[in-house]
Amino acid sequence: MKKLLTLLFPLMVLVASCEKNEYLPNRTVVTDLGFGRWISDDHGKTFSAAIDLPELDGYLQERGGVMVYASFDNGVTYEQIPQVYDGIAYSYVTRRGQLVIDIQSSDGTVSIKPPSLMTVKIVLIDSDY
Repeated sequence: MKKLLTLLFPLMVLVASCEKNEYLPNRTVVTDLGFGRWISDDHGKTFSAAIDLPELDGYLQERGGVMVYASFDNGVTYEQIPQVYDGIAYSYVTRRGQLVIDIQSSDGTVSIKPPSLMTVKIVLIDSDY
């Protein structure tokens, strides 16, 4: 009997320690921003570009997460935003159904030229919060 308990005890511990974890899949959206997508309201000191993102619904906006990456070489390398790249500071804000990327000079005082082409990778992270 003692041998039987010795054999069954590790199995009982293993079964008791297992719990069911449910992981929600992340979603990734990749899009290009061309020069014509940037809008400035202050004579070229700051620019904004809006990206329609219907995947960013109310639930994800309230409980999930968003990570944004920019590529200036056709997706070969990505830099995570917020970031300063080539003297330009990149940041973003999210709204339900939309992501807006803002750029300005790193010191905020001089006019800038937006990138002619930027590939944007947006990772939407669901949560069971």
